[in-house]
Amino acid sequence: MLQSRTIKEAMLLQAKKYPILALTGPRQSGKTTFLIELFEDYDYVSLEDIDTRTFAENDPRGFLNQYNNKVIFDEVQQVPSLFSYLQTKMDKDKIMGQYILSGSQNFLLIQNISQSLAGRIALFQLFPFDIIEMKQANLLAPDAAQVLINGFYPAIYDRNIEQKVFYSNYIKTYLEKDVSLLMNVHDIRKFRNFLLLCAGRAAQLLNLSELARDANISQPTAKAWLGVLESSYITFQLQPYHKNFNKRVMKSPKLFFYDTGLVCHLLRINKPETLQQSKHFGNLFENFALAERIKQNAHLYLHHDFSFFRDSEGKEVDLITETDNGIIATEIKATKTITQKLFSGLNFFENLMKPEKIKKELIYGGDEGQKRTDFDVFAWNETNIKP
Repeated sequence: MLQSRTIKEAMLLQAKKYPILALTGPRQSGKTTFLIELFEDYDYVSLEDIDTRTFAENDPRGFLNQYNNKVIFDEVQQVPSLFSYLQTKMDKDKIMGQYILSGSQNFLLIQNISQSLAGRIALFQLFPFDIIEMKQANLLAPDAAQVLINGFYPAIYDRNIEQKVFYSNYIKTYLEKDVSLLMNVHDIRKFRNFLLLCAGRAAQLLNLSELARDANISQPTAKAWLGVLESSYITFQLQPYHKNFNKRVMKSPKLFFYDTGLVCHLLRINKPETLQQSKHFGNLFENFALAERIKQNAHLYLHHDFSFFRDSEGKEVDLITETDNGIIATEIKATKTITQKLFSGLNFFENLMKPEKIKKELIYGGDEGQKRTDFDVFAWNETNIKP
């Protein structure tokens, strides 16, 4: 499905400007297939292979010398010692696009990059399909609730894997691989319960002490486990908008998942009607719309900054996007009916930000967008990240 990955153009462009490109993202997001097809004239080397990894660890110079000047190193974070040798060879050869590095452990990969390759590398993230890619491949279901349940992982569509089967195996593999690699979790059942509790808090303010209490773990452990979930691209936190206002604003972040299909699986929601009647529907719709912005931002290589606004009196805006062209304030509602009340938070934020100009928009659960005088209204399935 190479033609449907929107990150392609950005990677090809930066390969002419940087000697090394690095691609991170969740397991099963399609990184390996994408890279092999896009850079078809490169050698492909997987460092998950034990024999290959041992060679790279014991003789990194000899290991690098056996390949030509164009190589993809997959799961490269498995051999941290290789990074300094890559730097030496790259500085000597001075070839743009010489190496492509990929990995599913963001923390470990970025840690090694910052130590050895800072300034020499272009960083990319490949997430599960975004709406642009789904529509191009004719994979997007017509019903928003069904889309949220299906999720966006390529294997579900490429191999026609049942959603329940895919996510059951995904969680098992994730727990066995990433969790055990990043930290020593003695009680996997507790970690599974922690993951379920996080799913129930999707798109909500994060109260770490409450989460730790409900999971029956210490607060430092809860913080560490959240770090594991973020490092392996399961969850992310959206920080509150940082500008100083006269009114008191919330300082707690909000918790989100990159993929709503995983959340629905954890919450045992597998039918659209069940989701629509669930107390989680509004939060999951918000999670979907916000994760979609995060994915498109990465795939289109836009480098926008995201946050949310909420004050002590409950006035809020679901998403604040800072772009080169100004600030976009976005309200996200699962309802299919547009009422004036939906715009109240946006108007409040606009007044708060005066004289700065704010672009205001609404993403809602309906199927038709509208161009209003003061607002842009987008249907749930529209691609609308570019200002």
